[in-house]
Amino acid sequence: MGSVQKRKSILKCVLWFPIVLCVFYITSPSLRLLIGLIPMDKCSLESGKMLSPDNSADTNLDLGSRSDVQTCTSWKAPIIWEGMFDPKMYDQMHKKEGSSVALTVFAVGRYLDAYLKTFLNSSEHHFMLGLPVTYYVFTDTPQKVPDINLAPQRSIKVVKVAKYSRWQDISMMRMKTISDVIESDIRHHCTHVFCFDVDQVFTGRFGTEALGDSVALLHAHYYHLPKTLFTYDRNPRSKAYMETGDFYYHAAVFGGSWKRVKALTEACYQGIMEDKLKGVEALWHDESHLNKYLWLHKPSRVLSPEYCWDTSIGYRSDIQVKRLLWAPKNYKTLRTP
Repeated sequence: MGSVQKRKSILKCVLWFPIVLCVFYITSPSLRLLIGLIPMDKCSLESGKMLSPDNSADTNLDLGSRSDVQTCTSWKAPIIWEGMFDPKMYDQMHKKEGSSVALTVFAVGRYLDAYLKTFLNSSEHHFMLGLPVTYYVFTDTPQKVPDINLAPQRSIKVVKVAKYSRWQDISMMRMKTISDVIESDIRHHCTHVFCFDVDQVFTGRFGTEALGDSVALLHAHYYHLPKTLFTYDRNPRSKAYMETGDFYYHAAVFGGSWKRVKALTEACYQGIMEDKLKGVEALWHDESHLNKYLWLHKPSRVLSPEYCWDTSIGYRSDIQVKRLLWAPKNYKTLRTP
């Protein structure tokens, strides 16, 4: 019996080690600086013509222009970094194709007062300029959604949602809500969907180069770390369970065609509900399920951490542009009932 308990203790240590290291990393500036020196893998393709392209403009991506970072995946999808693309080419192509974008964002409880106005105003200056954009704001207090001065071809739809007592439930239930509104509304009006957390601020171009069939984002805190330290869900009882993966993706930003986003959100919601029936909750909630889905269904496009950067990480030479920033967070205030 003693040997069994010893093996269980060792297993717990192995499973929790990446999480403990992650906490140490977040609280240690010197460690974050050193991790930034760990080289990324390199793209094995010589030219954008060798990619499995999302669109015709991808063949013109300059994969060799950023020798300091990884510019493609092992399944030949591009990883988008500053310096690789011609923004005018993507803008012209998507305007010609009639692309339109639904942006979904949840502003529930104190998050609405703290972040929504800044998020929407900054989006009007930087997100998909020149394309039709519809904001879908999900909130428990529609009357508090601020008035925003919108550019032509841009509009806001406010959708009332329930307020859950736990922030974890709000985070996980957004998958069902997004899937439902894609089916009832978005698919009739928009070609693409991007889903954002509200506690972020646009600070630079977040443009048409980011549009694709299935779009994932490299997490700013993990893109230099070895895979063994990624905090995937390690509980075999969870539908989000992963032994390994390709990258660690951030659920603060994901997108794609409405069909692919609908498939992703439906699958994540199904996994969450199956876990609930077993009394299980994935380590990082909907983000854990998103990582599992994107491991099984590879994204056709990956965005670099430029597209969602945390300034607390400090200086990184490979981050030449900061397009979207994490806003300051006070979880103790925001997440109390």
